[in-house]
Amino acid sequence: MSYVDGYVLAVPTKNKERYIQLAEEAAVVFKDYGALAVVENWADDVPEGKITSLPMSVKCEEGEEVVFSWIVWPSREARDSGNQAAMEDSRLKAWDLKQMPFDSKRMIFGGFKTIVNY
Repeated sequence: MSYVDGYVLAVPTKNKERYIQLAEEAAVVFKDYGALAVVENWADDVPEGKITSLPMSVKCEEGEEVVFSWIVWPSREARDSGNQAAMEDSRLKAWDLKQMPFDSKRMIFGGFKTIVNY
C-alpha cells in the first residue's frame, strides 16, 4: 500500500496565487523524487466548528483560508528518501523561508499508512 504525507494550513487569501506558484514548484520536485501524486486543495465548503474544525486546527485568522494537501508515495521508505532528497534540492533551497505565503508555525502535517484505497 502507498504512504501519504498530509498537510493542513492557513493561507491568507491575498497570497493565494503565490501559494499556488509555490505548490506547483514543490510538486515538480517531489515528483522528481518519487511522489506518485501531489494534491493541493483550497477551502470551498469548510465550516467553522464549535468544538473542532479545520479552521480551528490551524488557528485560521480573518482573511485566511484553509488549504488541505497531500503527497502520495509508493511506500514509507520512498517518502523518507524522497523527502530528504527534495529538502536538499537546490530548487527548494532557493526559497526564502521568511517570504513564505503562509505561517508555517500553524501548519499541521503527518505521515499516514494507507489502509483503504479504492
